[in-house]
Amino acid sequence: MTKNSHIDYASVDKDYLRHRQLKKGAAGWILLAGLGIAYVISGDFSGWNLGLAAGGWGGLLIAFVLMGIMYTCMVFGLAEMSSTLPTAGAGYGFARRAMGPLGGFATGMAVLIEYAVAPAAIATFIGGYIEALGLFGMTNSWPVYLVTYIVFIGIHMWGVGEALKLMFGITAIAIVALVVTVFGLIPHFEPSNLFDIVPDGSVGSSAFMPFGISGTLAALVFGIWFFLAVEGVPLAAEESQDPKRDMPKGIITAVIFLVFSGAAMLILVPGVAGAEAMSVSGSPLPEALREAYGQNSALANFVNYAGLAGLVASFFSIVYAYSRQLFALSRAGYLPRVLSLTGSRHTPWVALLVPGTIGFILAAVIRNGDQLINIAVFGATVSYVLLNLSHIVLRIKEPDLPRGYRTPGGIVTTSIALVLAVIALIATFVVDILAAGITAGVFVLALAYFWFYSRHRLVASAPEEEFAILESEENALK
Repeated sequence: MTKNSHIDYASVDKDYLRHRQLKKGAAGWILLAGLGIAYVISGDFSGWNLGLAAGGWGGLLIAFVLMGIMYTCMVFGLAEMSSTLPTAGAGYGFARRAMGPLGGFATGMAVLIEYAVAPAAIATFIGGYIEALGLFGMTNSWPVYLVTYIVFIGIHMWGVGEALKLMFGITAIAIVALVVTVFGLIPHFEPSNLFDIVPDGSVGSSAFMPFGISGTLAALVFGIWFFLAVEGVPLAAEESQDPKRDMPKGIITAVIFLVFSGAAMLILVPGVAGAEAMSVSGSPLPEALREAYGQNSALANFVNYAGLAGLVASFFSIVYAYSRQLFALSRAGYLPRVLSLTGSRHTPWVALLVPGTIGFILAAVIRNGDQLINIAVFGATVSYVLLNLSHIVLRIKEPDLPRGYRTPGGIVTTSIALVLAVIALIATFVVDILAAGITAGVFVLALAYFWFYSRHRLVASAPEEEFAILESEENALK
């Protein structure tokens, strides 16, 4: 073993990385933008509307604006870091370079919690859309969750190029559904429908913010659902064609699209069907269209089916994301190395199966999309705090590091995102203190695993570690 400060690097054989190779050059910037949109597009079809029950329309609007600012500022920072340190570890790799092994592992685990739980939440919404269509006579959705996990994990095992192209096609169908929804709802929009929730008399409550200040804070979690996981685009760095050029273009294009699509759904859906009715809906877009055109509306049925494509696109792409984050942490020795094994088609099959099994169990047992969203958002907001901090630290610590792209506004931009991420993290405890507390406990246990075990067994030849070791050696020569 070789030592480096408070960590130890274990020796590995010459074949170690040969059995842990991803397919190079599978994605250009258009596919990366599609990947970023696919990560998130399910948030336009379901889940966000539960924020109407937390904060009313005005509270959710404020949450959407604040979280939109947070994500936009953070994405500019991620565009810079992903063009500078293009590895499969993405967030873990950025934080590892900026804040050392503990900061890197903490960021990677927070991302992993987010990405392992988000598909479980999406699976519950897929079940809701299928029940709304009356398909297969479904009244209990756990078989839907099981089939969803088996089919789409299987496709990812087939190959990354094939999976990303299929994902792009599914996402295109979902985008068509959003466009159809917008044009279908505009003629029936009535502003008064946005404010039909009766104020509860709490501090700051009004027709605009019926649940007051506390409701608006709680709505931040659902404001995040409009954007959750777009930060996963850099996880495709090792499989992209030219990460220095393609990563910034892909992730920035994705977040711009998501701002506009999210705003359209937030305004039009409750503006047609009413905020109160939509606050408990399992399939808000088709229900709003049925309110406008009748229960047997062909337009609503089309969007219901196409909405499944949107949910599937996000489920499908986040499975990709969790497998790459787990692959990178395992390859570098932070988690058991068996989790980073790849097959003959260069897909991380173990890293696909293990979180998928955990996610299915969570979906089948909890069966509550609201609670699963809060768990996923807890992991996300922890990672956002650390990612924005990483950008700030790297700018200060390594100002001369070659960067393929530079964040507009520099650390001021990511400082804005950092403050908003801290507020959003606090909001997860306001929404569901038990779910957030249990998730925090799991996160702390993971940190203990690193501190007492895996920090003595890291792999120096992993790309993320090589980047960090090179930086420390360069500093030692100064």
